[in-house]
This record gives sequence, C-alpha cells and structure tokens, in this order.
Amino acid sequence: MKISQKGLYALQAIMTLGRRYGVETVKIRDIAMESDLPEKFLELILLELKNARIVESVRGAKGGYRLRRAPEEIKLSEVIRLVDGPLAPFGDADQLRSLITTDPDHRALYSVFLEVRDAAAKILESTSVADIVGEPSKAKRSNSKKKHKKGPALSVVPKVSKST
Repeated sequence: MKISQKGLYALQAIMTLGRRYGVETVKIRDIAMESDLPEKFLELILLELKNARIVESVRGAKGGYRLRRAPEEIKLSEVIRLVDGPLAPFGDADQLRSLITTDPDHRALYSVFLEVRDAAAKILESTSVADIVGEPSKAKRSNSKKKHKKGPALSVVPKVSKST
C-alpha cells in the first residue's frame, strides 16, 4: 500500500478539522497554515472530500469547512480509498483473489499480498479520525493534545551496511 502526497494531505486536513469538530468551521487558509499544506492543492482536496460527503462547506463571514460526521465515524480507510484507491499493492482484494485462482505459479506470492492488504485494511478500517487527533474520550492511541512541531510526515530509516 502506498499513500500519495495528496492522500497524506487529505488525512492531515481531516485531522485539523477533527480537532475542531463541533466548535467552528475552519477557513482553507487556516487549515493550510495549521497543517503546513499548500493552499491551492488543499482547495482541490477539500472539494473532493466535499463531493464524497466527508466534509461540508459553509458560506459567509464565519464560513469555512467542517466535518459532516463526527470524527469517530470517519475511518482512515475511507479517506485513503477516496484519494488513493485500493489498499493493495496490486489492485483490490477481488483482483488479488482472482490472481490466486488463475495464476497457480504465483499463488503463494499473491496470497501474501492479500494478507498484507487485509492486515492494512483492518487497521485502517478500525482507526477513526478521533483515534488519531487525540480526543480524550475517544482516542485509543493517544491521550495527549500536545501540539508537536512539524517534521517529516514519514521518517525514513537509513539502511545500515555491515563492513568487514
């Protein structure tokens, strides 16, 4: 599974809206600043999220964007599938099952890919926006609302080579 930059931005925007759920609408400019996202690209992402009925826009002086549903009702898998498509390295689960059936020489490989897809899907389908924004009453993973400095979204661990 690979999450695109667009997918990562969509998740970050959803998190920003999740932290402010039920309190206020948030202007695109504020989402972009708080999440350190490019404003023009964010506009396109929010439009896609709006068309999928995950967020809604409010017009007027106090307008902006807000989540259509409570953060605990929005699963990460929903956002990732919307923006990036299937959660599998080779298409969706049905395609992998078909490959397992029709390609006996590579059945074991496709079975592993299906297991990886199913494990990732299970985690993403059971993790809500509330879980990752740290709402004390809903969060499973974090009880902290600390504001962290922005760093790389995904860290890369360098490969250590052994020299003899």
